This record gives sequence, structure tokens and C-alpha cells, in this order.
Amino acid sequence: MSKILRKIITSATALLFLLNMSSAGVAATTVSAEVGFIFNTFLFLICGFLVMFMAAGFAMLESGMVTSKSVSVICAKNIGLFSIAGIMFWMFGYNVAYGIPEGGYIGKFMPWSDGSKLGTGYADGSDWYFQMVFCATTVSIVSGTMAERIKLWPFFLFAAILTGFLYPFVMGWQWGGGWLAARGFADFAGSTLVHSTGGAAALAGAILLGPRLGRFTKKGEPAPLKPFAASSIPLVTIGVFILWLGWFGFNGGSQLSMGTFDDAVAVSKIFINTNLAACGGVMAAAIVTRLAAGKTDVIQMLNGCIGGLVSITAEPLMPSPIAAILIGSVGGVIVVYGTKFLFSLKIDDVVGAIPAHLFAGVWGTLAVPITNTSAKFGTQLLGVIVINGTVFVISFLIWAIMKNTMGIRLSRESEMKGTDVSETGVIAYAIRD
Repeated sequence: MSKILRKIITSATALLFLLNMSSAGVAATTVSAEVGFIFNTFLFLICGFLVMFMAAGFAMLESGMVTSKSVSVICAKNIGLFSIAGIMFWMFGYNVAYGIPEGGYIGKFMPWSDGSKLGTGYADGSDWYFQMVFCATTVSIVSGTMAERIKLWPFFLFAAILTGFLYPFVMGWQWGGGWLAARGFADFAGSTLVHSTGGAAALAGAILLGPRLGRFTKKGEPAPLKPFAASSIPLVTIGVFILWLGWFGFNGGSQLSMGTFDDAVAVSKIFINTNLAACGGVMAAAIVTRLAAGKTDVIQMLNGCIGGLVSITAEPLMPSPIAAILIGSVGGVIVVYGTKFLFSLKIDDVVGAIPAHLFAGVWGTLAVPITNTSAKFGTQLLGVIVINGTVFVISFLIWAIMKNTMGIRLSRESEMKGTDVSETGVIAYAIRD
């Protein structure tokens, strides 16, 4: 009896507490600075967790897209690049980006340190973590493009340069309060600053690295797919779904605050638009490939999802639901025809990262003024040209220096055996194709 009585008393107390909190919430329109600090910090951490999970998505997508003889190296690259990004962004990256003088070009080359104060609105460490996982995403884009023929350790060296210096350098021009921010350049969650940056770096590397052996015929046409077929379409699909989930952290967390009614509504709207853009990208790629070839290309559908997500990332808050679908749909179409365009140039992008991230990122950034009237097309175009141009040129120079010194491509024999045998000595699958 006493146990029952204690349960009743406990339940009643809890109910009264909730009712009190509810009535207080109705009466009050704002929360205290400390509560806002906690909510904002929580947003960064939770969304950061989601973006970190995207690392698993990239690993799964890339592992499924390469042939079975190159899967172990993909796993090594992805866990390695994430670790490199974490160290380099702590050592240099954060302050290179966020130590920029207002309207300036470059920050300070020094490690991150915690200076949390209530007045900042969130814990400094939560912001560092959130920005670090964005940084890791950028170099993940490069990994898949150059798969199956690049040496592991030159890739790790490039990852260190990209995450510690190059990405923070251009990212700070806007998010760090640099000169593009002063001009009014708008890129809410990084269609250009993250995705096009990764795509431009990948493009530079792919050009210098060259295609996989036999990928193109003597006439310059793509070779029959069978020798280069994806090892696991289910794995690619799982990877894309993980990326889709992680994107809610990517875009939702970029609201940067969760301490007010308006913030909560904004994050919810961002989630909806992000989801709808992905849906539009998938279905657009499905329809286009069906109409063009008579068959529905599942790989293009999967990359169309990413293209739709990248397209909406520059401005996920302002579009209406129908506008979000249309923006994502254009991204899906860009992925399909962007892939064909790369084929025409004999550029071998194993996973389709350049169309999905670079091309769709450019489109998404240029489309911002359609729904956000405060953004100007000329400024958006300037940002796209300068950021992508800077990243491409510097990346090309870095890849070229490494190519002519340490070498970046595996030998013909190693490539034929597979990168797993030559680079890790670990075979991913007991039975191979």
C-alpha cells in the first residue's frame, strides 16, 4: 500500500511541476540568457553528432561504389581523413577561419582554445566541434573521386593541407566575417563553402591523377561498366540514407541558435525543405534517366539525392516547400548531365562527387536570390568564382607538387592487383568479383 501511495504522490508532484512549467511558458516570451546558452549549445552538439555520422555515410557510399578490390583502402581513407581533420582543425583550421579581422582575408595560425562566456550564446567547444565536422565533410568529398588509383599517404597529406589551411582559408571569407561576408555573400550551410570546395579540390586531383586503367576506350568513350562495377549497391544506398539523415544536422544546426520560438520554427522549416529537396533530386534523376535511356538508373537516383541536398544547403530556410522541391530537382538533373559532361572530358570520378557537390553546389549558391531577396546574384556569382577558382588552383598546385615529388598514383601492377593488396594488405571480402 505504501508503495502505491508513494507512486501516486510522485506522479502528482511531477504533474504539478509540469503544469507550473507550462503556465510559466505561456506567460513568458523569452528564456533567460543561461537557458538560451544551454539550448544553443545543445543544438550545436546534437547537430554535430548528426554531421559526424555523415562520415560513416561517405565511407559506406564509397565502399559500395568502388570495386571489391579497393574497399579496405576506402575504409582506411575515411577514418584517417576524419582523424586528420580533427587534429588539423584544432591546431590551425578554426583560428585561420574565425580569427579573421572583420572584412579581412585570413586569420591566425594558432590552436583553438576555449573562451566560453555566457554572452557568446553558446559554449565555444560546441561551436568548434560543429565546425570541425563540416571541415571533415569537405575532405570526404575528395576521397571517393580519386579512388582505386591514388596512394594512401599522399591523400592523407592533402587532407591535412585542405582541413588545416585551404578550407578554413576560404570558409572564413564568409562564415568568419571576412571580405565576402562584408559584400553580402550568402551561403547558409555551405553549398559552395563546403561542397563546391570539396568538389573543386577533387576535380583538380582527378585531372592530374588521370582515369583508372581501361576506364576509357581509345576513342575516349567510357569502357563497359562490368570491370568497374560497384561492389555493393545496397551499401551505397545505406550510405546515402545516412548522409540524408546527417544533412538535417548540417542544415538545421546552421541556424546557430535554438533559444527562441522563432529559432525552433526556423529549424523545423529547414528540416522540411532539406527533406523535400532530397526527394526532388531523387525523382528528377529517376525521371530523366528513364526518359533518356529507357531504364531507371539507381546510382543516378542515389547521387541525385545528394545533388538535391547540396542544392538546398545554400538557403534551406527561405524557400517554400514547392520551391525546395524544384531547387532539389534541378540538382538531380545537374548530377545526371554533369556525369555525362565529365565522361566527355575523360575525367574519372568514381563516385560522382564532382557533379553532386561541385556542380550542384554552384547551382544552389546561385539560386539563393530566387527565394532570399536580400541576396544579390552578382555577389553570389563573385563568391562562387573566387572560392572555387582559389580552391581549384591551389589544389592543382599541391597535387602537382606531390605528383612530381613523392608521386600520387599507384603503379600499374598495384592498380591491377587492387589498392587493398598494395596499400593496406587487408582484403575486404573473402570472395571477390
